[in-house]
Amino acid sequence: MSKIIFLDVDGTLVDYEGRIPQSAVDAIRQARENGHRVYICTGRSKAEVYDDIWNIGIDGMIGGNGSYVEDNGEVIMHRHITKEQAIRIVDWLNDNNLDFYLESNSGLYASSGFEEGAKKAIAEYSRRKGRKGDMTVKEAYPDMIYGGELYRDDINKISYVLKSYDDYIRTSKQFPDMQNGTWGGVNETALFGDIGLKNITKASAIEALLKHVNMTVEDTIAFGDAKIDISMLEYCNVGVAMGNGGEEIKKIADYITDDINANGLKNAFVYLKLI
Repeated sequence: MSKIIFLDVDGTLVDYEGRIPQSAVDAIRQARENGHRVYICTGRSKAEVYDDIWNIGIDGMIGGNGSYVEDNGEVIMHRHITKEQAIRIVDWLNDNNLDFYLESNSGLYASSGFEEGAKKAIAEYSRRKGRKGDMTVKEAYPDMIYGGELYRDDINKISYVLKSYDDYIRTSKQFPDMQNGTWGGVNETALFGDIGLKNITKASAIEALLKHVNMTVEDTIAFGDAKIDISMLEYCNVGVAMGNGGEEIKKIADYITDDINANGLKNAFVYLKLI
């Protein structure tokens, strides 16, 4: 029976050096040849899904942690921050000297000081992911747009650099109508805050896609490595955590595979008899 497979990107499909293991590419292509559907399900917006991912051959994507759903080039669902909400958030972040970037399908739009302001956070983020802490902002965001229009009506979510955890607390209180979160660490160790629409998750987006393709949750398999992936692993019939994933996601997974660079994706595909 054909399955529908959902792959997180960073830490699951793409390693922390920005590389896709060839074994993962081969496994995805073989699974699709065997009649299975494969979608990425990521926090990235479409502007951050580069050709190396599309060139593998995938059926579509869920982006913005669930705000955008695309099936074979057809947009199934897209919920985004309104222009009025964007103006309020951008003005607040600027007034509070918090550097940020807007995540849109048309591109990533940075505040004027983001490249300098995010330098330490990006270096620390890369260190936590196994690098030497030498990643630059330009390496992390090669196509970042500076000087672009920030009062936009096409934003999926907004990320901002935390100078302290108090920045997240204050911003959350300022925008109780939005979904507020952090990433890059847990609680006081978080490096970034983010702002998006309420009631959007990877799980809710998967549900919308299943209705469109006329498949059921019994057909689903999800792969992830981080806390943000927990909702889709819990929702899908089978949830697979990467060996390099955090303890929280491993605790709820049905199966834990090997690390991303130890053929983790391919090994799980073999175990689940997808290939």
